[in-house]
Amino acid sequence: MANKAYKFRLYPTREQEQLLVKTFGCVRFVYNKMLAERKETYEKFKDDKEALKKQKFSTPAKYKKEFVWLKEVDSLALANAQLNLQKAYKNFFSGRGEFPKFKSRKARQSYTTNVVNGNIMLLDGYIKLPKLKLVKMKQHREIPSHHVLKSCTVSRTKTGKYNVSILTEYEHQPTQKDIQAVVGLDFSMNGLFVDSEEGKTANYPRFYCQALEKLAKEQRILSRRKKGSHRWHKQRLKVAKLHEKMANQRKDFLHKASHKLAKRYDCVVIEDLNMKGMAQALHFGKSVADHAWGMFTTFLQYKLEDQGKQLIKIDKWFPSSKTCSCCGQVRESLALSERIFHCDCGFVADRDWNAAINIKREGLRRFV
Repeated sequence: MANKAYKFRLYPTREQEQLLVKTFGCVRFVYNKMLAERKETYEKFKDDKEALKKQKFSTPAKYKKEFVWLKEVDSLALANAQLNLQKAYKNFFSGRGEFPKFKSRKARQSYTTNVVNGNIMLLDGYIKLPKLKLVKMKQHREIPSHHVLKSCTVSRTKTGKYNVSILTEYEHQPTQKDIQAVVGLDFSMNGLFVDSEEGKTANYPRFYCQALEKLAKEQRILSRRKKGSHRWHKQRLKVAKLHEKMANQRKDFLHKASHKLAKRYDCVVIEDLNMKGMAQALHFGKSVADHAWGMFTTFLQYKLEDQGKQLIKIDKWFPSSKTCSCCGQVRESLALSERIFHCDCGFVADRDWNAAINIKREGLRRFV
């Protein structure tokens, strides 16, 4: 079985919007309440592990007795808040995440509800949701009939737009394809990546850098407004819309670029880079974040796996840039400013293209 989510835009009425805002707040309240209780219990019994294991924590159902207004929202949304907290604790104790933090009103506002006894249904231009009944929805593509609805996540953006992400489950067993067409990709600050076949870049437009001047102007205006005033909220919305547009442009470009690669090649080889460390060490914070290499590799991986293809990640310490793709000689040092690779054997090529060829060969040598 495989899962796939479909995201659509919601257009709630004024009453539905009020209930959505109330649900976001109740989910956040229950999560923070349970987290505070767990932290208090831990501080009390941290020296006695056996007593700590026997402690029982409150559930959203128990909170409803004290806080009656919790009954006004979807009970499954509150139950999922409890599950999310339990998952956060498991990730912390297994070393996969940090200790759970309290949710803030400034963070992403969302809640998840599950499909139970037909409480969620897709109708013509509408979606039926618990407590909300029929909500108008812009369904820009059809969900296949063999996909079974499992859950829905309703979210609100900083600009006040509502979206619903519908999680579906379906039978999918992709047949592994024979590896014939292989490409190596080297991360490039100029155009996202350079491929090993033709030495071409993805020509990433760098949307953040394009909008930087306009964004700085709007943020300066926002800083002069009195926080909380009508004009401040109006200007905050302008800044939020600029950020949202950049994020949408970036995501659209990365989806299209990864789709082309997944359709053309049977195997893609990349380096397992630490982008956060690169941004800090080389002082390329804004540029590295603008390229969103991590998001691109995530898109590429699931698109390849969906077709039975492979994404291979080689060690980040492999000297792809220092190695000559012609004779295999490894240079002792290579300055970042040297954009053309020169070798003693007479081979001359673009630095990134040479690295992409070496990345492809290393991936084939070690994994294929």
